[in-house]
Amino acid sequence: MFEVAEYIGIIAFAISGFFVGVRAKLDFLGVLISVFLTAFGGGIIRDIIVDRTPYTFTHSMPGIIVISLMVLLILFKFHKRESIENRAFFIISDSIGLVSFSVTGAIIALESGVNLTGVLALAFMTAVGGGITRDIIINEVPFVFKTGFYGTVALLVGMLMYLLDEFFWVNIYTTTTVFLIGVLIRVIAYYRKWSIPLV
Repeated sequence: MFEVAEYIGIIAFAISGFFVGVRAKLDFLGVLISVFLTAFGGGIIRDIIVDRTPYTFTHSMPGIIVISLMVLLILFKFHKRESIENRAFFIISDSIGLVSFSVTGAIIALESGVNLTGVLALAFMTAVGGGITRDIIINEVPFVFKTGFYGTVALLVGMLMYLLDEFFWVNIYTTTTVFLIGVLIRVIAYYRKWSIPLV
């Protein structure tokens, strides 16, 4: 379950990072850094917190997938399209990445034996850590701080995974259900403009 969710998250967030880098008018290296930070940043933070060698440092496939995906996006001229961040393709890929990494963060947290706070923190940081790092580097307010039901979805997924684990119900079927619920909530929240009240 971990590897499936991890690869889904890497692919989805690589696409998201590509579009953000293009919108910021970065050069090729800048877009590559945006892609790598978005796809790998949260997972690296997660693994360091639980004292594991980051998954992307011990497996070659994630890097190969990300570079291949970036080349394909450029060859098919996705970087020439305008306002792509408001299109369904971007919204869905970003939502899939968010929820996939929330699941992997929660799984690693549960395997590490941390409490509810730890599960929520790792689900959240895995999902948004890379995006926050990317946005800070390109001098933008992190996306998660200005979009209502974004980080909230990561916390919700973490909570659901924790509750499933308490009842020994974590398996491929329940995890897939949590994944689908999380993606659905995020997409609905985006199009219905749900938001958390401002302070």
